[in-house]
Amino acid sequence: MDFQARAEQGLSYAAFLEQHGTDEQKRRWAAVHEQVRLTDTQRQLLAGFVRDMHVFVLAGAWCGDCVNQCPILDCFAQVTPKIHLHFFDRDVHPDLHGLMSVCGAARVPSVLFLSEDYFICGHYGDRTLAKYREMASALSGSVCPSGIVAPGQSLLDQVTQEWLNEFERIQWMLRLSGRLRQKHGD
Repeated sequence: MDFQARAEQGLSYAAFLEQHGTDEQKRRWAAVHEQVRLTDTQRQLLAGFVRDMHVFVLAGAWCGDCVNQCPILDCFAQVTPKIHLHFFDRDVHPDLHGLMSVCGAARVPSVLFLSEDYFICGHYGDRTLAKYREMASALSGSVCPSGIVAPGQSLLDQVTQEWLNEFERIQWMLRLSGRLRQKHGD
């Protein structure tokens, strides 16, 4: 796949919601976005990123897991110009299913991390460990979030940190890459 050409088909966070979200879905995403709280340490970490990374996000505006996680990714991108988000609607881009599937299905959100020159660096999704732990503790109830009620702040903070851990891991991979160090002379 020509990832560079594909990146041009991706949408920004705002354009994704505008194109694919209903008014109610946009409201839900905005409510979670307002609750995301990055600590000073998290902001400093993001501001210290030195390598550009392209991040393909396969999502659905209707998806409760996307409602509760994708705003976090946008908050990261607002702190650093090194994160380039490219949103793709799962139902509009079925050819990405195979590449970005999770557990054999087109689950969302699914994130593909790419280098500045579009080499695959990692894949992450559909939920973080904290979310799976919360779901496992409540197995007697519904296991699929609706997005109608935003996650509690503690869970949101944990999920934010777990996503940041993955972004940081990829950033270190890019920063320490011999190929990229040679390219940038550092």
